Amino acid sequence: MTAGWQTTPPLDNAQPGGWVLARCSQGFLADSNGVLFPREWLKRQELPHVAEHGLGYFDGEPVWLLVLDQPADVPGCHWQGLRQFMLQADYPTFRMLSFAEQIGSWSSNHRFCGRCGSRNRQVPGERCMRCPECGLDSYARISPSMIVLVTRGDEILLARSPRFVPGMYSTLAGFVEPGESVEECVAREVREEVGVEVSDLQYLGSQGWPFPHSLMLGFHAEYAGGDITPQVDEIEDARWFHIEQLPPLPMPRSIARYLIDLYLARRLGHPEPVLPR
Repeated sequence: MTAGWQTTPPLDNAQPGGWVLARCSQGFLADSNGVLFPREWLKRQELPHVAEHGLGYFDGEPVWLLVLDQPADVPGCHWQGLRQFMLQADYPTFRMLSFAEQIGSWSSNHRFCGRCGSRNRQVPGERCMRCPECGLDSYARISPSMIVLVTRGDEILLARSPRFVPGMYSTLAGFVEPGESVEECVAREVREEVGVEVSDLQYLGSQGWPFPHSLMLGFHAEYAGGDITPQVDEIEDARWFHIEQLPPLPMPRSIARYLIDLYLARRLGHPEPVLPR
């Protein structure tokens, strides 16, 4: 078994031992040693969990997830949100928590059948919740989305959402609509959000994004025309920034930051960054 985080098909919940994560609406349970707890010990704390999911392996050891319907007090522990871990934790730990967050969110949102309202049951060996009454299967799923850096020579187009931390600007992003290609999504979202046209799309990489369950497909695009017109209620501000006069940018582990850093490296002749995997 390799070091770091390794996702696998669901582990058997009847298997003893291993480590466990605990997740609720406030984040993950943590103490001074981190987020992984001896599984049998934590289960003896009688936390109000509603589901248990076998996730995979961390440094060769099996890991499960306890999904709680409400926070619980555990002596010496606290609850911490995933965005804090993205800033603070090592990348293998963040990858594990990213996966656990998506499984936990899916589990919490599919406790009951969306067709008949009956209580769903976990399907052994699959990421699937099945209705025992009507047979509807609800699989863990992701939402495809695009993220794009639009450039114009030594200028890059960055924008602010009202939800961003003060002062930060980022690339443009949006969800793919039914029946739409990702390339069509790039052109539409850029047009809707800032009112400009783009050309010469180049696919650069992807990143799973657990806020809450996206697969971000990253692109670079050239400016093709139009004046910036921020979308009301979606974009607080958008403007062209010279590559040597940039505002505060997204966190380094994000694909948004990778798209920006990659363009800067290519423009300035610096070594190219690597998208975290």
